[in-house]
Amino acid sequence: MLEYQVHTLKNGIRVLYQHHPSAISHCCMLINAGGRDEEPAEDGLAHFIEHLLFKATEKRNTAQILNRLEVVGADLNAYTTKEYTCIHASFLREYLGRTMDLFEDIIFHSTFPADELEKERSVVLDEIASYLDQPEEAIQDDFECMLFKDHPLGNNILGTPESVNKLNRQHISHFLQANYNTSEIIFAVSSSDDFKKVVKLAEKYFGEVRANNSLKKRIKPQDNVKAVLDVVQKPIAQTHCVIGSQAYPSSHSYKSGLLLVNNLLGGMGMSSRLNLEIREKYGIAYTIESNYTPLTDTGIFSIYFGTDAEKAEKAQKLVQRELRKLKEQKLGTVQLHQAKQKFNGQIALAEENRISLIISMAKSLLDFNYVDSLEEVFAKVNAVTAEEVLEISNYIFDNSRMTSLLFEPKE
Repeated sequence: MLEYQVHTLKNGIRVLYQHHPSAISHCCMLINAGGRDEEPAEDGLAHFIEHLLFKATEKRNTAQILNRLEVVGADLNAYTTKEYTCIHASFLREYLGRTMDLFEDIIFHSTFPADELEKERSVVLDEIASYLDQPEEAIQDDFECMLFKDHPLGNNILGTPESVNKLNRQHISHFLQANYNTSEIIFAVSSSDDFKKVVKLAEKYFGEVRANNSLKKRIKPQDNVKAVLDVVQKPIAQTHCVIGSQAYPSSHSYKSGLLLVNNLLGGMGMSSRLNLEIREKYGIAYTIESNYTPLTDTGIFSIYFGTDAEKAEKAQKLVQRELRKLKEQKLGTVQLHQAKQKFNGQIALAEENRISLIISMAKSLLDFNYVDSLEEVFAKVNAVTAEEVLEISNYIFDNSRMTSLLFEPKE
């Protein structure tokens, strides 16, 4: 059973606790603020702020922030997505208070001094340049830009050199006030410490944080209703391709079904249909995979592969053939059972990654105010029928609404 407890502080911050008997504890601060919450011309702001949180606070400089946990052998990191900002750490259990103290300091007392702003701006610009040198990464972001044209979900998390160069302290202050809503912040911890101790520490370190109840102004993207194809020539050695469409949001009843279909088609492991057909049988692509990312009001489904230019057309035809099979041929009883068995096993194994698990639990609490047990997750997967798989496939893989993007080598 995935048992957990929740305590809500008077400012709205929720404390999510899961007991785990280990000398190592894991925690995260999950904030419901990401790239889609940026104003026009502020692309990259949420990610820029995430970087700057580690630079200076009212009582610590950069070295003191970075050494606060690393000096005791802990791991501290952060990331930004379209919808979230996450700070997370893993550490020996006796340093939970030290970790919470640091989290409170960097999230609620960062000062964003001008010199650190300029230094980190340079770092982010280098990160953008590095990403542009990796076509397998760049094509995913360009694909999402096509999928969510003229909507913040289509913007690159990193921003552009032009947008990042314009970001200033006023932008930062406005974003924090508008989006760091205390009732939409989760502090989650997996620890062998008891719940009462965790709550006591949370009250000590987070209890006096001033409440912020700003209302989120997220706009749902328009549905993509027609097929779009774009081919871009670049100074690269391979052809890279992404095919996909908008998909179900995280609250949709078919989410578990599409997760299952995605895993069967091109998910983890070497036995996915796309890998067996295109890599193993024909030796065409080193990397071929599919991915489904559910968001609060939409979702993203995509298939990616990279191959030699002369093999790209055949690879695309083979991908379409696999999609047609799922659209036209209902899975047999044995096929469906095996797909569920494989997926459930992978879900169970993923729970061994404690930091990923506690972050996933925090996301679930933030989005649904509830966390499914492992048994409940299995039950949802096992409830998927062959008829649902057929219906999901015909909707998601409908050629009339599929978006395709190719990066081709310049001749």
